[in-house]
Amino acid sequence: MTNVLEYLEHIAGENPDRIAVTDGDTEYSRSKLLDLCRRVGSGLLAYNLRRRPVIVFMEKTSDTLTAFFGAVFAGAFYTLIDPQLPSQRQRQICESLHASVVITDSSHLEQARELFDGCRVCEIRALQESACDLEGLGAVRKRHLDTDPLYVNFTSGSTGVPKGVLICHRSVIDFIGVFTKEFGIREEDVIANQAPLDFDVSVKDIYSAMRTGARLVLVPRPLFTTPAPLLDFLCEQNTTVMIWAVSALCLISAFHGLEYRVPEKVRLVMFSGEVMPLKRLKNWMEHLPQAEFINLYGPTEITCNCTWHRIDRQRDYSEGIPIGESFANEETFLLDENDQEVLSSGKTGEICVRGTAVGLGYWNMKEQTRERFRDDPRTPEYSSVIYCTGDLGKYNEKGELMFLGRADDQVKYMGHRIELAEVELAMNRIAGVERSCCIFDEKKSRLHGFYCGTIERSELARMLKETLPVFMVPGYLHQVESMPVTGRGKIDRKTLLESLSKRG
Repeated sequence: MTNVLEYLEHIAGENPDRIAVTDGDTEYSRSKLLDLCRRVGSGLLAYNLRRRPVIVFMEKTSDTLTAFFGAVFAGAFYTLIDPQLPSQRQRQICESLHASVVITDSSHLEQARELFDGCRVCEIRALQESACDLEGLGAVRKRHLDTDPLYVNFTSGSTGVPKGVLICHRSVIDFIGVFTKEFGIREEDVIANQAPLDFDVSVKDIYSAMRTGARLVLVPRPLFTTPAPLLDFLCEQNTTVMIWAVSALCLISAFHGLEYRVPEKVRLVMFSGEVMPLKRLKNWMEHLPQAEFINLYGPTEITCNCTWHRIDRQRDYSEGIPIGESFANEETFLLDENDQEVLSSGKTGEICVRGTAVGLGYWNMKEQTRERFRDDPRTPEYSSVIYCTGDLGKYNEKGELMFLGRADDQVKYMGHRIELAEVELAMNRIAGVERSCCIFDEKKSRLHGFYCGTIERSELARMLKETLPVFMVPGYLHQVESMPVTGRGKIDRKTLLESLSKRG
C-alpha cells in the first residue's frame, strides 16, 4: 500500500452503502464519499498540483473530507486553515505555503477571496459537480510515491512564525496500521471526532475510520461550549471510541456532565496533548466501568503518537501516569545533554523518536528542520534521522517512560532549576484542586500557580510546602473558575501570563 486513498477505495468496494462520515447534518455513504472525492480531484487536475499544497478554508464538516481527499486524488497535499483563526495567522500560513489553490465553501467564499488574493479560490460544491476524470486521476496515481506529502499541519513557532509539519503517506499508513490493530478499532465502531481538523489528533480519527470502515462522526464545534447537548449528541450517535484532547474530557467532568448523561456504549477512551488530572480520569472511569483508557504521547512531527500506556484500574498513579511504551516500528528513547542514551531509571533526558512515522520536516524551514530532525548520534557510521522533541522524560523503576514537561519549561528561580510540570503534578495531587497550571513571569522573576478547585489559597500553599522544597512553591497562587484553552484544547499559558498584568 502506497497511498491513503486505497483505504477509501477499499471500504467503498466492500460495503458501498454503509455510512462513512457524518457531521450531524450531512452524511455520506462510502461510495458517495469516494465519488465526491474523485470529482473534486478531477476538478483540480487543471492546476498541476502534484506535490504542491492546497489550502482548505472550511469549518469541520463532511464536505471538508472531500476537499482533503480530492486534493490527494489530484496529487497534491492539503492543509486546513480554520476560518476562525486571526486573519494575520491565516495570511502567515498562506504566505509560508506559496499555495496557488484554495478550496472553500459558499459561506466563506468572500472571506477567502479577500484573504488569499492571488490564489485560485474554488468553491467545494462546484468541484463536487466536476466530471469524474478517471483516466487523468489514474495518470496522477502512477507517479505517486509513498514518501510524497499527505498533509501539513501548522504549529506555533518560537520566532512567531507558524511552523508547518510535513507528513507523508507512508508515515500515516505505517502508524494507523499499528494504531488500529493495537486497540482493536473495527468496522462496528463509531469514532467521535473532537479535535479540529488542523490538529493531528484528528488524523487518528479520520484514517482509523478510513482503514477499518468505522463510522466517523465529526462533532460540531458549538457543542463543546456546554456538556449536556454534547453528551446527548455522543449518545444519539452511539459513540464507541473517543480519541480526545485532555482538556475536552476535563470540560465534561468539570461541569458534572457525566452526572447528566453517560455515553454508555463508549468502550475506548484515548487521551493526549497534556497531562491528565487524576481526579478527572477517575471520574470518567467511574462512569464507564467497562471501558479501556489509554494515555497517548507524541508531537505532531512524528505522526500523531509514539508511545502509549493502558490505564490499570487497580494501580496507584499518584506519582504520575506513564507515557508508556513505543508503538511497533517506532523507537522512543532518551538522550542526555552529551547526546548519550539514558538507560538508567530516574535520570532525565530529552525524548527522541526514530522510525517511519517521523515526519519529513518543516515546510520551507530548512534550518529549523536540521535542528530537530537530525542524525542519530548513537549510529555515527550512517545516517538515520531521529526527531528530538524538546520534551523531557525519565524511566521509572518499572522501566516505563514518564513525561516531565518541556525542556523550555525548565526555569531558574531563586537560584534553582525548576520543572514547572513537577510543580503542577504536586498541585494536582492535593484534594480540592481540580486542575492546575504553573507559569513563570521572567520579567518579574515570579512563580505563579493557577488552579481550579475549592481549596483556599492559604491552605494550598501550606500543603505544597509539605511536599515541595520552598523554592518550588509558587509565591503567587490564583484561583480561577476555569482554565483558558487554545483552539487545540491545551491550556493557554500565554493568556494566563497576560492576565497577570491585569491583576497588577
